[in-house]
Amino acid sequence: VLPMGSSDMASQPQSDSVKVAVNVRPLITPELVLGCTDCVTVTPGEPQVQIGPHVFTYDHVYGSTGSSSSLIFEQCVYPLVDSLFCGYNTTVLAYGQTGSGKTYTMGTNYSGESNCGGIIPQVMETIFKKADAMKGDTEFLIRVSFIEIFKEEVFDLLDDPGSVAKAAAPARVPIQIRETANGSITLAGVTEAEVKSKEEMALHLARGSLSRATGSTNMNSQSSRSHAIFTISIEQKRTSSSASEKSTSNEYDILSSKFHLVDLAGSERAKRTGADGLRLKEGIHINRGLLALGNVISALGDEKKRKEGAFVPYRDSKLTRLLQDSLGGNSKTVMIACISPADSNAEETINTLKYANRARNIQNKAVINRDPVTAEMQKLRSQLEQLQSELLFSRSGSAALEELQLLQQKVSLLELKNSELYCELKEREMSCEQLAQRAIATQLEKDQLMLKLESARNGKSWDDIENAGSEQVC
Repeated sequence: VLPMGSSDMASQPQSDSVKVAVNVRPLITPELVLGCTDCVTVTPGEPQVQIGPHVFTYDHVYGSTGSSSSLIFEQCVYPLVDSLFCGYNTTVLAYGQTGSGKTYTMGTNYSGESNCGGIIPQVMETIFKKADAMKGDTEFLIRVSFIEIFKEEVFDLLDDPGSVAKAAAPARVPIQIRETANGSITLAGVTEAEVKSKEEMALHLARGSLSRATGSTNMNSQSSRSHAIFTISIEQKRTSSSASEKSTSNEYDILSSKFHLVDLAGSERAKRTGADGLRLKEGIHINRGLLALGNVISALGDEKKRKEGAFVPYRDSKLTRLLQDSLGGNSKTVMIACISPADSNAEETINTLKYANRARNIQNKAVINRDPVTAEMQKLRSQLEQLQSELLFSRSGSAALEELQLLQQKVSLLELKNSELYCELKEREMSCEQLAQRAIATQLEKDQLMLKLESARNGKSWDDIENAGSEQVC
């Protein structure tokens, strides 16, 4: 019997703050041509960023004089892949100004090249490596979806394989957001393609990337005009388990988890981007969604408001509704704030760093996502163990002590009786052996008498009879 409260601890929500990393990209050619200088300083050996009088501390800092950007996946994202296979929802969120390197960091513009960098290609490779290593005792169902939020409407980037310039096609039908009975957010009719290899998944990513809305601005010739969310869903069914696992978990446990990889459109100022007409309207929608996201982060990051149960404005935009679990909900989340070190972008960089600093205070409550039937069985098993523990504790005292002493006496009597029976068995075995030897001796004497009688009848001597008997024996 397990002690009360120790069963099925893994299914209890785990409170975990949002991890925040800052990625400082190098100065790019247009900035160098304009004579921009580096205004961002990274404290050597510390995850600390300084810009002017402002100093910010994060979980990780990459680029500039900090750690290499190539370590982002290993240090920030790989632990999320491990959590994904344990049944937790996970999220990587890239935020920053237009042209700060969000899409490059995430790898959302994946074109199928094997040497292409970015977080998403590395996530795909790692997922299938881990799945292959677990094939012996686990069955996997892996699916992907790819959506974008363009002008405050949600569109499926995997809906029509034949369409490439989907961003400009007015005939696209937006997807409706639905909320289930348990409060989770779903997308009605979104394409969830089943994939069996990294190559299949990469094909869907590349196809969806081509369909994503992009446009040229003064700050970025290939500026993302939409928020993109690439989601990897995994269902795993354990087909066998060791003896130790069977005692604590269901042999056929089914876990389902999702990995959201979010590439946000960049925050921008119309004056800096030179946007007008259609581009200006797109920028307004982008900034509106990011403002709503900022309000959600502010509401969740304020400890005083959180304790008072302050209202969180998730419904102010489609983006915040879709990220409801990733920020303050059932997910383990990493936010990567991408910034430009150019002094011309100093104001936007400071805003991004403030944004990311508030996100560090958000507390998520991740829980393992089990199949409802399995979860109910685990719940009943936990209740049974608790009742057994309570029953054991209720029997403590004199009554339990007397019962224990009585049982000990019974055990002693049984051991004594067992010892007596064992001795009696040995004696009977010895008696049986003696009787068998006596029967053999009697039979020999009888045979000799019969031979003597026969010799007397035939007139032969005893020696001749004895020799004849020996020959017969041989």
